[in-house]
Amino acid sequence: MDEALLAYSAGRTDALEGQRDAAKAADPATGVDYRRGFLDGRLDVFRMLVGVRKLLRGDD
Repeated sequence: MDEALLAYSAGRTDALEGQRDAAKAADPATGVDYRRGFLDGRLDVFRMLVGVRKLLRGDD
């Protein structure tokens, strides 16, 4: 379980930094968790950018 959480966290961190580690993503034991964390991190970035765009346009 700890390995899965660490892989998820690493994926999320990599997504926020804008880089993907292909080796971690392909790992048979924790690759799914890494990719899930990466996807969640990319969604966070997307939501943040949407928020910035709304602020710049003056939308509520």
